[in-house]
Amino acid sequence: MSIAIVGMLDEREEALRIIKDQIERRGIKTCLIDISIGNGASVPSLQADVSAREVAESVEGTGITAGPPAADEKHTAISRMGEGLKRKILSFRESEGLQGIIAVAGMTGTLISLQAMKALPFGFPKLLLSSAAAMPAHASQLAEYFALKDITVMHTVVDTVGVNRLVRALAMNGANAISGMVESGEPLLQADRPSLAITEFGFCDRGAHYIREILGEDYEIVSFHAIGLGDMVAIDFVRQGYFQAFLDLVPGTFSEHLFGGNRASGPDRLDIAMDRPIPYVFCPGGFDMISCGPLERRDRGDVLWSSRRLAERKLNVQDALRVHARTSVEEMEQLGTVVAEKLNRYEHKGRVKVVIPRKGFSTLSVEGGPLYDPVADGAFIAALRRGLDPQIGVTEVDTDINSRDFAWVVKAALSDASRAAGDEWHG
Repeated sequence: MSIAIVGMLDEREEALRIIKDQIERRGIKTCLIDISIGNGASVPSLQADVSAREVAESVEGTGITAGPPAADEKHTAISRMGEGLKRKILSFRESEGLQGIIAVAGMTGTLISLQAMKALPFGFPKLLLSSAAAMPAHASQLAEYFALKDITVMHTVVDTVGVNRLVRALAMNGANAISGMVESGEPLLQADRPSLAITEFGFCDRGAHYIREILGEDYEIVSFHAIGLGDMVAIDFVRQGYFQAFLDLVPGTFSEHLFGGNRASGPDRLDIAMDRPIPYVFCPGGFDMISCGPLERRDRGDVLWSSRRLAERKLNVQDALRVHARTSVEEMEQLGTVVAEKLNRYEHKGRVKVVIPRKGFSTLSVEGGPLYDPVADGAFIAALRRGLDPQIGVTEVDTDINSRDFAWVVKAALSDASRAAGDEWHG
């Protein structure tokens, strides 16, 4: 067993030494990797197994210059060191059986270390001791790492420079944590049946439950929370080949992207299985709403609220933070047109199936629900049918998305898509 220890020796030598000594005391080999970029004030006495220069020079055509980088060069230095660290870590994992990584860092070291951690697969032990990962100002940037990978973060509360009883406790806990992950961790087992990804969220949870119940014997089912970040993870996993089928019950983060909602996941959301020859079943869960909370945005001239005149619409105020406005007839018609264009780009159209619940795309838009609007739902269905390639099968179900009957139709659509995928269906 071996563990990579990553950090800036010219800033955090003491913490890195404690971590190294404690891991080795447990009988595990270590590889200390220095990622200093010349900002630290100290000259370390601890010898790195891989120097900062070696890390940077692993990126062709680059190197570390003497002294700290100029202000306008710091971003380049961070990117270069991050790319070099990623290459070193992946190389060590392949050739030397690396089994875990721990990094201790401030903001700069966090950004460098995360580039390597993001490249490692699910299940590989990754531990970041950081005094900066909890900063609200960097939340969206860091979410690109934490949302996509199973990176364990220990917020250090205090900065980890120098040595004192607080830093020592943090370093010891970190060393023991990563050692325990490596010593007691289990490899990701091979699935005993095909793996199926499903997107879901609270307003479609009953429908997702029925689908899991019906398909559970035939598939290993992995759920992704369709709130934007969860969709990004699903896209990443599908592209890595984890799944043999994809059931897109709640693609509503795509409509959030079009209309400016809180759960937006970007323009590529519906391309999720485009380059994978796997069955893809599409349902319109969540298209009936725009997430627009907190409610106070309504009263302070918020651009989304004012541009789309959300205050004049049907609203579902779940609580002060979670507010949903009904998508309009015009928006639903636009959405149907764009969704058709997206699905038409799939090369293997026989493996794409669409299942539409006529009586509600979530619990909010069923009859009697706060966002009930069958005219708007009908506008989506009509526009989708108008624009969709006839090679893509569409089934309309005279029920809502949360019914057991709908789940059975989804199963049938998945079976049809699987047969169409034929020999191309592989993980």
